Amino acid sequence: MRTWCAENKPLIKERSYHIIGTMSSRFFVLLIAVLSLCFVAFAQENPAVPDTATSQAPLPSANKTVVAIEIKGNKAISTNTIISKMKTKIGAPYLDNVISDDLKRLYLLGYFSDIKIDSEDSEGGLKVIITVVERPLIEKITFSGITRLRVIDAKLKESLKSKEQQYLDYPSLAEDAQQIKKMYEKIGYSHAEVDYKVDINAATNKAQVNFSAVEGGRVKIKNIFVEGNLAFPDRRLLRLMKTKRAWFFNPGTFKEDVFKEDIERVKAFYQKNGYSDVVVDYEVTPYPAQAALYIAIKIQEGKKYFVGNVAVKGNKDITEKEVLGQLKVCTPDKVFSNEALKSDVANIQSLYFDRGYIFVQVQESTSVNPDTGRVDIVYTITENEVAFVDKIKIRGNVKTKDIVIRRELRIKPGDKFDGEKLRRSKERLQNLGFFDEINYDTEEAAEPDKRDLVVEVKEAKTGAFSFGGGYSTVDQFIGFVEVEQKNFDWKNFPYFTGAGQDLKLRAGIGTLRSGFDLSFTEPWLFDYPVSFGFDAYKQSHKRDEDAGYGYDEDVTGGDLRLGKELSEYVKGDITYRYDVIDISNITDTASADFKKEEGTNAISSVQLGLSFDDRDNVFDPLKGDFLNGSWEVAGGPLGGDKDYLKFFGRASHYFPLPRKSTLEVRARAGVADPYGNSDSIPIYGRFFAGGAYTVRGYDERSIGPVDPVSKDPLGGNAMLIGNIEYTYPLTDFFKVAAFCDTGNVWADMSDFAKGGYKSGFGIGLRIKTPIGPVMLDYGIPLNKTSGEGEKGSGKFHFSMSHGF
Repeated sequence: MRTWCAENKPLIKERSYHIIGTMSSRFFVLLIAVLSLCFVAFAQENPAVPDTATSQAPLPSANKTVVAIEIKGNKAISTNTIISKMKTKIGAPYLDNVISDDLKRLYLLGYFSDIKIDSEDSEGGLKVIITVVERPLIEKITFSGITRLRVIDAKLKESLKSKEQQYLDYPSLAEDAQQIKKMYEKIGYSHAEVDYKVDINAATNKAQVNFSAVEGGRVKIKNIFVEGNLAFPDRRLLRLMKTKRAWFFNPGTFKEDVFKEDIERVKAFYQKNGYSDVVVDYEVTPYPAQAALYIAIKIQEGKKYFVGNVAVKGNKDITEKEVLGQLKVCTPDKVFSNEALKSDVANIQSLYFDRGYIFVQVQESTSVNPDTGRVDIVYTITENEVAFVDKIKIRGNVKTKDIVIRRELRIKPGDKFDGEKLRRSKERLQNLGFFDEINYDTEEAAEPDKRDLVVEVKEAKTGAFSFGGGYSTVDQFIGFVEVEQKNFDWKNFPYFTGAGQDLKLRAGIGTLRSGFDLSFTEPWLFDYPVSFGFDAYKQSHKRDEDAGYGYDEDVTGGDLRLGKELSEYVKGDITYRYDVIDISNITDTASADFKKEEGTNAISSVQLGLSFDDRDNVFDPLKGDFLNGSWEVAGGPLGGDKDYLKFFGRASHYFPLPRKSTLEVRARAGVADPYGNSDSIPIYGRFFAGGAYTVRGYDERSIGPVDPVSKDPLGGNAMLIGNIEYTYPLTDFFKVAAFCDTGNVWADMSDFAKGGYKSGFGIGLRIKTPIGPVMLDYGIPLNKTSGEGEKGSGKFHFSMSHGF
C-alpha cells in the first residue's frame, strides 16, 4: 500500500522478502549478511529510490487495476464532485504520475486544507482511499473599532478579497488586514494597527471572521527637509509636491501613494531641466510620542547636460533645414532632456506626416561628447514612400448619416495623406457639435503605397428637452422650456435625427422678458453646399431702469436665410427680415424726442453678411480669427415704416497660451444712418453699450446718450467696443477669467470714435452647463456715466448664453 501526503512525496513502507533455500556454507551466509548490510546502508542514504529506475522487484501497485475509490472526510463537497475532478477512474490501471496529478488538481479546487491519497489491496486490484479536510466556509465578516474610515460595512466588505459564503483562506485574510491598514494610511492614520480573528464552528465547519483596528491618532507631517539640492531652492521643489507639512490651512497627512508620486514628480522635474542622472531618495522618521513625521528628501543632482551638435541623416525629399526647423526644444546650447528629445522626434514625424510620408521612421541617438561634455544628437530618418488614400471608412456613427461626415472632410480618396487637410477636417467635424471624440486611423489597402483612412467618431447627445429657471442681471428672473435637435432629419420618422439639420423651439416667461422662438436650418439645401433657414418669433420686454429699458417693447416677426461657403474659411449670407415692433409705456416726464418713439411700426430689411472664421473650435476656441461684417438696408423699395442703413462688424483674435488657456482680443463697431422718409434711427435699431455683453462694471445700456429729462438710455447711431479677456480652465467645464473692457456710443454717426470712452476691468467665471454656458463677472468701472455712482463701485453681471 502507498500513502500520498500533502507534499506529494511517496513514503516507502518497510518491506521483507522470505528467501527459501538451504545454505551449507557458513562463508556464503556471511557474504549474504555483508551484502544485506550494504543494501540497508544504501537505502538509508537514498530513501526515495525511483521505482522504475533502480528497483528490481515490482511494487505491489504496479500494473494493478483500480477497482474502487473511497472518499473520506467530505461534508459540503459531494463525493461525485471530487471524483469528477480526478483522472484516476475505476477500471483504469493505477499509475503513480496520474495519482500525483490528481492530488494537485484537488488542491487547486480551493475547497480543502489537507488531502491524503492512500491505496490498499482489494479483490481484483487496488482500492484508492482519498481523505480530505474541508476548508471552513466564511459565514459572516464583521468589523470592530473601525470608526475613522467613515465607510459603511457593506462598502468595506467590497474592498476585501475574502467574501462571505466563500472558503476561508488565511493568506487572503492577511492581505485584507493590510488593505484596511493602507486605507488608514491614506487618511493620515499611519500608526493604525489592524488584525483579524477567526472563530470556527466545528459542528458546521463555518467561520466567523472579525477585523479589528486600534486606530490611534492621526499622524501629521511636522516638517519636510530637502538635502543635496544646489540647482533649485527648497521652496521650488516643495511646490511640486502634493504632500505638505501641517499648518493652518493644511492637515499635513501622510499618504504613501501620493508621496511616491511626489518623488517621481521631483525626479521628472530635474530630468526636464537637464539633470538626466539625478537620484531622488527619501527617509521618513516617525515620532510616535508626538504622532508626527519628519520627511527628508535626499537628492543627488549629478551633472547638468546641454545639447551639443544636432545632425540629420537619411533625409532625401525634405531638406535638412526644414527638418531642423521643426526642432523646438532640443536645439544646440539648450538644456537636454529625454522628454524634450521625444517631443522633437514627434515634431519631425509630424512634418513628414503632413507631406504624406505616414510610413516614415525617425530614430534618435545620443552620445556625450568627451571634448565638450555636451550631448550630441543624430536623427536618422527612413522616409519610405508617400502614401495615398484608397478608401475612407466612417465608423462609430449610429445616428449621423455618413454623408454628413463625408461632406465635411477636406481629404478625398486618391489624395496623398495631408496633415493640414486632416487637421482642418477634424476641426470642421468638431464645429458641427455632433461628436464628443473624433479620431483617425489607417488600414492596409490592396496596393502597398495606399492606405484606407478610418474616421472614428463618438457621437454626442444632440437632442435635448430642457426646462428650468434662473436669474440674470440682464433679464432678472426667467423660466423657460426648450426642445432642440442639432442633428435633425425631418424625413427620418420616427427618430428625426441624422441629417445635420438644426431645429429649435424655445418659450419662456420672466419678470422682464418673455416670448417664443422657432428656428430651423438646413446646412445643405438639396444636397448643395447652400444653407437655408428661417426663424419665427414673438418677444416682449418690459420697462426697467436697471436693464436700461425706458419703455415696453413687443416684437413679432420672422426671417428667411440663405448662406454659402465662398472658400474654406469665408462664408457669405443674406437674410430678409420682417418685424412689427410696438413701443409703449414711456414715462410722462420723458422728452419729446423720446416720446416720438412710441407706437407701432413695421420694419422690412435685407441684411448681407460676410465672415471669415479659422478658429480651431467655434464652441471653445484656443486660437484663430473670427471676422464678421453685416450690412443692413431697411425700408425704401422693401417697404415698411422706417428707412435706414446699418453696418455692424466684429473682429476677434485668439492667442493660445500654456495649459489650454487663451487670450481673446475683440473689437466691435457699428454705424447707422437714416435715409428717405426717415429723419432718425428708431430706438430699436440703435446701438447700446454697458453691462454684461459690452463694457462690464456699468449698468445695462447706460453708456452713451440718455434722455435729458427721464434719464433713460436713448442709444446712438455709432458704437465702438474693445475687449481683452484671458480665460484659464480649471476643469473641462469650469474656467476663470480676467478682462478689460472699453467703449462708447455716440448719438451721430459723424462722431464715431471721437472720444468719451468708458472703461472697466474685473474677473469672472465661465461654467458649462447642460442648458448652456453661464457667465458670472464682477466688473469695476473706471469712469462715471449719467446716473452712475462714483467710479470704482463694482457690479456683478450674471448671464446665460441662451436667449430668445
